[in-house]
Amino acid sequence: MNPFDLSGRLAVVTGCRRGIGLAMAEALAAAGADVIGVSASLEASGSAVAERVAAHGRTFVPYQADLSDRQVVRELAGWLGERDRPVDILVNNAGTIRRAPAAEHGDEDWDHVLEVDLSAPFVLARELGRDMIRRGSGKIIFTASMLSFQGGVTVPGYAAAKSGIAGLTRALANEWAPHGVNVNAIAPGYISTDNTQALREQPERNRSILERIPAGRWGRPEDIAGATVFLASDAAAYVHGTVIPVDGGWLAR
Repeated sequence: MNPFDLSGRLAVVTGCRRGIGLAMAEALAAAGADVIGVSASLEASGSAVAERVAAHGRTFVPYQADLSDRQVVRELAGWLGERDRPVDILVNNAGTIRRAPAAEHGDEDWDHVLEVDLSAPFVLARELGRDMIRRGSGKIIFTASMLSFQGGVTVPGYAAAKSGIAGLTRALANEWAPHGVNVNAIAPGYISTDNTQALREQPERNRSILERIPAGRWGRPEDIAGATVFLASDAAAYVHGTVIPVDGGWLAR
């Protein structure tokens, strides 16, 4: 048997409309999983992620949800729990970032980032994890960050949230590993997405980042695909509580 085969499994991917989430959803579909995609602006039909999942012969179900709204997150969790088919893989990828010096980082920005990047992933993991525990199997994958290890600059809310994701990954793994539920995280390095556009548009900052990356380039969303499939598969059956950097060697420098 192929330990990376996800045939017959159902994956939920938040933040799937573009960037890393889109690449994750496509990778899971290519490995055999059907996908429920969640995004605040996800089209009801004709989205890029729907087309890519369908191209691999898998089904795609869209769900539009603003994950900054706690009630909406609860409604999403309830809808997923009421479906005839249980969720086998939860990829908590959706995230946002607000840039401002710490002394000017307002409460609204702080609350918004923490809600989307930390609280919503916890609520979804808690609600879907409860059923995974009952069934004795399941995979939960968080999207962490280089700032799960480092402090960053002018993104205090984001750094706090992503540090929290690393801690949450370990905390849930400690409780749920005995029940057959794998909880892990992927920490993308500097990936060319909307979230990093501001950095790439600053010539000096862009150059300093590239000079530190041993691979010599910004990452691409598809660079995250392999780690996603691995953590979602039986190949990672004994992997619990890890935060796997996919960073072109950034942390090794």
